[in-house]
Amino acid sequence: MKKAALVLVFLGCFAGLSSAESNHNIGLGLMLGEPTGISFKMWNRQTVAFDAGAAWSFVNDKHFQIHGDFLLHNFNLFRVDRGRMALFYGLGARLKFADDLTFSLRIPVGISYEFERTPIELFIEVVPMIDLVPATEVQMAGALGFRYYF
Repeated sequence: MKKAALVLVFLGCFAGLSSAESNHNIGLGLMLGEPTGISFKMWNRQTVAFDAGAAWSFVNDKHFQIHGDFLLHNFNLFRVDRGRMALFYGLGARLKFADDLTFSLRIPVGISYEFERTPIELFIEVVPMIDLVPATEVQMAGALGFRYYF
């Protein structure tokens, strides 16, 4: 019951954000990989964003997790003819709901591409993690996905 309440509170936060006046700085989409689920991103500035996810792992302990990351983007590394491409990196946290509740630090690193005329972003990321609770352990995650901006 506590897990369901935490998930509802987390998803409820997104409902309030979506009603804000938008100039295509809020994105919602899917991520596939380890884990697989829903991806959310909100831009704060041209190179700073917050992303979050609600996802399921289908390997090993088959768990549900939520995560959030503070991301910085470097658009100067890649030159593309149309749209824009960035290297992104950041710091975040994860709550993993399995047999034991796990709290982890996340260090996402990836590449994103934003189309020029369509409010869609494609991304691929790798995420080293350090579990802090209930035990210290190093984990790895990764995903590719898309977000539609509204």
